[in-house]
Amino acid sequence: MSDEQPQQPGWTPRDREGGGPAEQPGSAAGAGASGGTGKAAKKRKRPRRKGWRRLIPTWRMVLGTVLVILLLIIGGFIAGYNLVDIPAANTAATAQSNVYLYSDGTEIARDGQVNRENVQLSQIPIGVQRAALSAEDRDFYSESAIDPEAMVRAAWNTVTGKGTQGGSTITQQYVKNYYLGQEQTISRKVKEFFISIKLDREESKDDILAGYLNTSYFGRNAYGIQAAAQAYYGKNIQDIDIAQGAYLASLLNAPSAYDVVVHPENKGRAEARWNYVLDGMVKKKWLSPGARAGEKFPVPGKVKPSSGLSGQRGYLVQAVKDDLTSNKVIDEDTLATGGYRITTTLQRSKQQALTKAVNDQVNSKLSKSRSADRNVRVGGASVEPDTGKVVAMYGGIDYTKQYVNNATRRDYQVGSTFKPFVFASAVENRSTTRDGRRITPSTIYDGTNHRTVQGPNGSTGYAPGNEDDVSYGNITVATATDKSVNAVYAQMAEDVGPSRVEQTAVDLGIPKNTPDLNPYPSIALGPSTASVLDMSEAYATLAGHGKHGTYTIVEKATKNGQKLSLPKKRTVQGVSRQAADTTTSILKSVVAHGTGTAARSAGRPAAGKTGTAESDKAAWFAGYTPDLSTVISVMGQDPATGVQKPLYGALGLPRINGGGAPAQIWGQYTGAALAGTPRTPFRLDLQSGAHQEALPTPAKSSASPSATASSSSSSETPTGPPSAPPSTEPTTTPPEPSETPSSENPGVIGGLTDGGTDTGGGADGGTGGETGGGTTGG
Repeated sequence: MSDEQPQQPGWTPRDREGGGPAEQPGSAAGAGASGGTGKAAKKRKRPRRKGWRRLIPTWRMVLGTVLVILLLIIGGFIAGYNLVDIPAANTAATAQSNVYLYSDGTEIARDGQVNRENVQLSQIPIGVQRAALSAEDRDFYSESAIDPEAMVRAAWNTVTGKGTQGGSTITQQYVKNYYLGQEQTISRKVKEFFISIKLDREESKDDILAGYLNTSYFGRNAYGIQAAAQAYYGKNIQDIDIAQGAYLASLLNAPSAYDVVVHPENKGRAEARWNYVLDGMVKKKWLSPGARAGEKFPVPGKVKPSSGLSGQRGYLVQAVKDDLTSNKVIDEDTLATGGYRITTTLQRSKQQALTKAVNDQVNSKLSKSRSADRNVRVGGASVEPDTGKVVAMYGGIDYTKQYVNNATRRDYQVGSTFKPFVFASAVENRSTTRDGRRITPSTIYDGTNHRTVQGPNGSTGYAPGNEDDVSYGNITVATATDKSVNAVYAQMAEDVGPSRVEQTAVDLGIPKNTPDLNPYPSIALGPSTASVLDMSEAYATLAGHGKHGTYTIVEKATKNGQKLSLPKKRTVQGVSRQAADTTTSILKSVVAHGTGTAARSAGRPAAGKTGTAESDKAAWFAGYTPDLSTVISVMGQDPATGVQKPLYGALGLPRINGGGAPAQIWGQYTGAALAGTPRTPFRLDLQSGAHQEALPTPAKSSASPSATASSSSSSETPTGPPSAPPSTEPTTTPPEPSETPSSENPGVIGGLTDGGTDTGGGADGGTGGETGGGTTGG
């Protein structure tokens, strides 16, 4: 019997040397090409990855990369923590002055004197402390010095274009205010990160909160919450209640923007922020719902600016600050640290001329014996059409007496100065009346008082009245512009499309977020509350043949010799040249023999429009020459309450309209501002078909019979009903000659095509055609 064990079925003995299967006699495996039995049985190599699989990292590579990154982060954190020390306090407590200059380098003013008074945390009422926490960092006492999640979220929102987002805790903000600075640099962020961690370990939360409240900027040149309490409420911080404390806490987010005295148009935003603060206190159980319900918005007191900003200087400085911060050239906190040298576009000679014109035409005529005169306010702004530069601005009687800048405020209706935008939109969009007639300066409309505006589906129910309830009957668009006829322009706005009118106004330069700029037929009557500066920009677009460049008031800004990057100047064609120039042609008529004849005192070719706000609370004149666009507004406001008031009886007059003091100021200023310069004529390229046309036949009409046409008047407010009955015979009215016919359209003269014939209503409104007219009015 053999000693060898019998082989089990399916079992193969392994080769001693190679570990591979045993060779069988006569098999191919036993006779390899290499001639070596062990080499062929060596362990096989891993096949190489081919194609797209080569691009995918292995798990070993991923793990190794993650480990290296973690080691670098940990190493960087340890190094940063050891290398970055808590520095001494920065020099912000003794901030430098900012210097503001005219375009020629002469000084306008300087500011930057720091107003700060430190207080202990125990002096700040607990309710005010909690209001600040609710506004900025509700988990301050329970969280660490940094909030990585908030920082990452803020960075992501900024990178993805959702706007600059704050991701800092109160500790980080305090470090930035007290130890570092406001510069938006990576190195400052890194230092802030490590100092905040160290500070959180070395100082108590109470000390950090006290430091934060004593170093934060609250606007009105107030640093720290004690200075803010005095600046806004004239109280020490110990006497500030929860409602007032919540308002002061709201200011930390946007100091000047939420100052409802400086920017009354932002009151809604400020109240929303104030409510956010109080609601947060309720959520944290720092304030009961009952107490919350009883709180009312605490309107702050008047501003008490530095005497160094008296007269017009303070208004100009504030306008420059607003321009820099709104265009995100620099944030408000950084600008407040001082040391900036800012050259403006303002021209000293024009600034002096504008101030003198207001003093001569209004301020010198005010009397303490007339109660209405105490309500008079004036705002003015002047812009170069070619460059968009603001060359002069009038903000009010004195910055130290009346803080709100009348040139930039957005809370007074612009009235009929908006009407040219309606006509410009009609030309731009090639609009027609409801019966298919192209809208031109000579298109006939029905100017009947309280005529109901007709829409695509019939009556809109809107029936605006004309000044003094005068009915004009069938009149041309040009005459309706001269006389500022509401009935005509409300219907025209509906014919063009209110949304298109709104867009044209925006294209000309009116901000899209202007209060009460809404797409309804009433848009034509100017219920929107654009600022004087906004309107100057829009009229500059008309003067510039439709080219629009956003206005600027800052020419250059530097600190320690380093220039700040200003927004790039960009000019676009807001509306077509024909739309702008044809509008200019009818606005020339307003100055020549309409409601704006007082502007002729400038001695220059001029175009313009008068306007009156509802209840005569403001009177406007907006006008331009080919070289200069200027808007003047006289406003009524109670100096004690800030409530808007009618101007009845002011300056000893029954009423003030745009053709009075505003046009007189405009004429005196424009003449002085352009003295010594060439008398530039308008060169206009008018729309095709800007000619006189016949009244539509009764068969095409669905409107009510028109009233009688009015006789010509040069005042904005007609004093009586028209007396001349309509004529059944057509008449011819010669067009007004222009200074220089356009080389592009040599047949155009004075806003109408040469040789045009008026077959239904002359320029003076004294003749008419067939009664009944078209569905849109004529």
